[in-house]
Amino acid sequence: MSSLSAIRPKNFREKLFFRKLRTQVDGNAKVEHGLTQIRGIGRRFAQAIIRVAKIDPNLRIGAVAEKDLNKIEEIILNPIENGIPNWMVNRPKDLRTGEDLHVIGNKLEITVRRDVDRMKKIKSYKGVRHHLKLKVRGQRTKSTGRHGLVVGVMRRRKRDQT
Repeated sequence: MSSLSAIRPKNFREKLFFRKLRTQVDGNAKVEHGLTQIRGIGRRFAQAIIRVAKIDPNLRIGAVAEKDLNKIEEIILNPIENGIPNWMVNRPKDLRTGEDLHVIGNKLEITVRRDVDRMKKIKSYKGVRHHLKLKVRGQRTKSTGRHGLVVGVMRRRKRDQT
């Protein structure tokens, strides 16, 4: 146990909970990888957050100071105001507000579901493909995506001729 104390500082946390984001993160992961555990944040966005917050990327997220964690949380909630470029957000020109937003957590699932329902309602091509449970983004369907069908055909049994 004494070898672990040399690696980990006293304020190290095994599990980290971001209150405003309502997400739990593994404290043993490096900062970049730990941020990607939050739904809606990918590797590139996590790298941008680390760069803007001026945090050492080699640190474990459990060893990051509380004020830096608050800074990270603030950047995630308001990315454009804190120096992350507009083209990096996951919802540019939102349909309702017209603003560039970055949606995370449960809101992301709700907005994606709402978008799919809107496409189904207006009967766009993508909406029809979603409704029929077919591939939406131009993939081939001849040999893949066969679910719910009979896999093989069995021959009928011949009658005994005795």
